[in-house]
Amino acid sequence: MTDLPRMLPEVRGTLTENRDLSGLTWMRVGGPADWLFQPADLDDLSAFLAALDPAVPVFAMGVGSNLIVRDGGIRGVVIRLGRGFNTIRIEDGRVIAGAAALDAHVARKSAESGVDLTFLRTIPGAIGGAVRMNAGCYGRYTADAFVEGRAVTRAGEVVRLTPEDLAFGYRHSALPDGWVLVEATLQGPPGDPDELAARMAEQLARRDETQPTKDRTAGSTFRNPAGYSSTGRADDCHELKAWKVIEDAGMRGATLGGAQMNPKHPNFLTNTGDATAAELEALGELVRKKVYDSSGLTLEWEIMRVGEPAQDQEQEEIER
Repeated sequence: MTDLPRMLPEVRGTLTENRDLSGLTWMRVGGPADWLFQPADLDDLSAFLAALDPAVPVFAMGVGSNLIVRDGGIRGVVIRLGRGFNTIRIEDGRVIAGAAALDAHVARKSAESGVDLTFLRTIPGAIGGAVRMNAGCYGRYTADAFVEGRAVTRAGEVVRLTPEDLAFGYRHSALPDGWVLVEATLQGPPGDPDELAARMAEQLARRDETQPTKDRTAGSTFRNPAGYSSTGRADDCHELKAWKVIEDAGMRGATLGGAQMNPKHPNFLTNTGDATAAELEALGELVRKKVYDSSGLTLEWEIMRVGEPAQDQEQEEIER
């Protein structure tokens, strides 16, 4: 753990030292954060970042749906938004959602008001992560709906973000490190609420049929290997899929310790019960090697991996 206590400013929210993060991720793995900060509101967040020593690293964490925290944990301060940052309101056909609002809730509330953001319904996670990673499904991406956002900079300044500022790409945005997205304004085409609800029900049924929704996964492990331009928009899509090249490499159901490439959908890295973050990441790297050996394609991680390996893992790597 770094020597942080004397550097940290006073807060009105919750600031927890040496906070285990494994229970905050869908994979249920990972070590502690030096500090976990859960701000009370926007002013609390802004004041904290403004007063925090610029040398202290900051990582904004969502609901942990597309994340592996390594076993050694995260140095510095992890910021996790909660109540106060999860509001959803509809104004003149636009949806203003707090960064902690769940994608599924945004899709449902929007549909009830006749706004079609149904592509968000089956995307795990919250709006902050959807914007940061330009999440998409069924041929639509967050970039297609994003109008503007608000974020708090590492210096504590609240700024407005345009689509141009974020320079969306396939599973990517240009949100600077250390900035915390707090709100996004989204816009979708109008639709009949009943028809939108029926479409989402169909999407859920299709997802449950083809994906391991009951297992400990972090969503799609790897990006589709080709077929997307820098915009990451639907009309740039080709048909080459990560799951297919993984299967062709013979890695469907492959295991390493408690980690497995899911038999139901091989692009879902799975904690079968007692996996470590190191096992999950190592299996992913093995899959990347096997795919390259069999097809010449290099898979890129979609799951974000953050933090440091456990000290004993570092020692093993040195000895090897």
